[in-house]
Amino acid sequence: MRIGLTYDLRSDYLAEGHGDEETAEFDSPETIDAIEEALAALGHEPVRIGHLRALGRRLLAGDRWELVFNIAEGLYGFGREAQVPALLDAYGIPYVFSDPLVMALTLHKGMAKHVVRDCGIATPDFAVVESLAHAEALRLPFPLFVKPVAEGTGKGIAAASRVTGQAGLLRVCAELLRRFEQPVLVETFLPGREFTVGIVGQGDSARALGVMEVSLNEQAERNAYGFHNKEHYEGLVNYRLERGPLAQSVERTALAAWRALACRDGGRVDLRLDAQGAPNFLEVNPLAGLHPVRSDLVILAGLAGISYRELIGRILDGALGRLGATPKTRGAPRDVPSVA
Repeated sequence: MRIGLTYDLRSDYLAEGHGDEETAEFDSPETIDAIEEALAALGHEPVRIGHLRALGRRLLAGDRWELVFNIAEGLYGFGREAQVPALLDAYGIPYVFSDPLVMALTLHKGMAKHVVRDCGIATPDFAVVESLAHAEALRLPFPLFVKPVAEGTGKGIAAASRVTGQAGLLRVCAELLRRFEQPVLVETFLPGREFTVGIVGQGDSARALGVMEVSLNEQAERNAYGFHNKEHYEGLVNYRLERGPLAQSVERTALAAWRALACRDGGRVDLRLDAQGAPNFLEVNPLAGLHPVRSDLVILAGLAGISYRELIGRILDGALGRLGATPKTRGAPRDVPSVA
């Protein structure tokens, strides 16, 4: 099968003058090489496309693919992760990972938590703060945890994200509102252990790859699996696979959230235990990182005895199963009128 690869290469954006933090979520050449090699080893013909603008140029030139493996994050707005899927939908080309609705919904952590909470799934009490006046009016009990509403890779999360009083809340909200130019998510801080659950598939066919606990060393920034700790995870973060009744409880909550949000093919759900030891949904990543060494989903898969090639194969199998046994019948290369 001829499979296109859409992605945002960090070096491309750095060359255009974008900053290090702004491009922190984007991919390295190692990730693209690894996905390409895995797809080829699985018997497919990978074709590099690149970012949204490159995809648009290729489509207008008449290029088509039987399937697109999309890991493009986008650059601007709450809908940035939805842009490539939306364009592929417009041209009738099937792709791996979630659709535009899911990508836009889940990038906005507050909106995702509204849906999850309305579906009866435990999640910390929260508010989406758009101004300091709004932050001053909050009546959530301290301690609270504060982070940008639509960022990944731990951007905007540090030890200071856990606040214990009004002055700290206003200080951190002011800094994040200024720095990221987007609303801030404020939620009750949960004191328990933190987990991430890798998931493949969708709906009733969704299955967990494993439940991984994420814990911080003494040298790490406290209370926050944030940007600094993620960047220097080798010496600051411990990862271990959880098993037994607790893992089963965490897995059930993660799968319930995954299904409630209609995520598909592959990704991660992050959870934390409350004071009573019950798992609570924090956020979902339907476009999880796939760096062959550093990404949480890949680390989790490795702990579960799943190789990188097998992980990519399971994600791909989920997409192909969703599309039917003969995906060429849906979204095969065809002529689509171009727009002048």
